[in-house]
Amino acid sequence: MPHFDQSTVENTLLKLLSVDGFARLSGEMEHVDLPLRYVLVASDVPSTHVCFLERGLGSIVVGSTDEEAVEIGHIGSEGASGMHVVLAVETTPTRTFMQVAGSGIMVPMETFQRALADDPEMKDFFLRYVHTTVLQLAHSALANARFNMHERLARWILMCHDRLEGNNLPITHEFLALMLGVRRSGVTNELHVLEGVHAIRSTGGNVRIVDREKLIEIAGGCYGVPEREYEKVLGLRLRARYISPLA
Repeated sequence: MPHFDQSTVENTLLKLLSVDGFARLSGEMEHVDLPLRYVLVASDVPSTHVCFLERGLGSIVVGSTDEEAVEIGHIGSEGASGMHVVLAVETTPTRTFMQVAGSGIMVPMETFQRALADDPEMKDFFLRYVHTTVLQLAHSALANARFNMHERLARWILMCHDRLEGNNLPITHEFLALMLGVRRSGVTNELHVLEGVHAIRSTGGNVRIVDREKLIEIAGGCYGVPEREYEKVLGLRLRARYISPLA
């Protein structure tokens, strides 16, 4: 079994754990590839592992009884899947799967739960992280209720940019339609709006960030609060590894 060094892992939560907390998990850690569509959390099925993402993008989706579905949140290198167990819930009706392929570190659920039970400081840390995910969900509801389509699209692109490397985001129109709860044709029209103000360039399955500050301006009040809260309560910037749009 490979040795995991806390100083070199690329997941923010694992980096922020206490040395003792990391040690409680490291003996059972396993590095895994996470291909496109890989299911991290299945709906209403007990999770066998917590996954701390290092690369790629996980999509948290909620569905209705008549098979309508919409994305309610993202997970990247700032987070982990399976966090419903921190709230003493064995299963969740939501589903989490990889929308952008990547990699991560798996920890068996029993190991994770035992560590939470033995280390109150660690449990408090993960409860703070869960708080940030709930706030992300709350602001998704706010965006859907009070902001127009191109503002919401700018928000989702910024959220992807926060969690993926570089300025080229391998996200499809199908994914963006799921994010926004609209038809693909509607996504195409809104992408043209953002291209028209030189905020992005969209080609096939790729969205390139041209002007991040312009996207923040367009998103307005529906972007920023959950991101600042993450940085405040966890003590490290959410924003993942990206380069200047001018580079």
